Formats: sequence, structure tokens, C-alpha cells
Amino acid sequence: MNPLIARIGTVALGAAAVAGLIAAGRPDVTRARLEQSLTPDYTNLYLQQAKILGHPEFTAVTLALSTVCDRGGPKVADVGPGADWICHIMFTDQTGKRQDGKFELNAKSNSCYVATGPSRINGPVTITDTKGRDVLNPVFEFDACYDPAG
Repeated sequence: MNPLIARIGTVALGAAAVAGLIAAGRPDVTRARLEQSLTPDYTNLYLQQAKILGHPEFTAVTLALSTVCDRGGPKVADVGPGADWICHIMFTDQTGKRQDGKFELNAKSNSCYVATGPSRINGPVTITDTKGRDVLNPVFEFDACYDPAG
């Protein structure tokens, strides 16, 4: 092989690798970012639901919510967009019972996600408010976004 062509090929390959690393940068979707977003987002939506159902005395402190997320199990890095994120949300409900629910997250590359959790915790798609009206349940399925620099 011509040494000049080999050098050009090596330089081109090296430049492509560097460009790929620069373009990849730091992933926007990370375990920490999802957990830091999901905890307050779900807390606020759950408190909205509690108010709709007539439990205005329920607060973020009494909810005591925490979140742990994982992407695709122990062999997959907890970074990057995808529909394979699972987050466990643990909290105390308005009756004082501890709840632990498995939520599926579809994390997008635009720093937003769609979360769906178990109906046994979230309830049905519509709920009845204190005036007897059927309204959308704010925690049934929800979208949220986070600060990718956070």
C-alpha cells in the first residue's frame, strides 16, 4: 500500500473519531437528571390529584416521595434517550400507606419524557372531583421536561 494513502487514511480515521467524540459530548439523558426531574414533577401532579379528590391538607412533606431510575438493567449504562427507562417511585399516600410503583419512562433526546405508572397507584384516566365531575387524572400519564445542563 502507498505510504501516503495509508497516512491520509489514518488521519481521516482519527479526525472522524475526534469529531464523533465532540459531537457525542455529554449525554443529555442521565439517571440523575431523570430522578431530579421526576421526583418534583410527580410530587406536584400527585398533590394536584389529591386536591381534586378533596385532600388539600396533603403536602409534599407528608408524601415523602423518592425516585430511583435505571435504564435497561445492570448491563446497560444509565444514559441516553429511549423507551427502556424504569423508575421506582416510593411515597406515602393520603391514607398513610407506603406505596412503591414501577414507572416506565420514554426519555427523549430533547430533554423531555413521557411517564406511565401503575393504575393501582395512579388511578384511572379520569377521576371524580369533589363536585361530582369527571376530570382527567393528572398522574395517569404525563409529560415533563428537565434542564439538560442541570
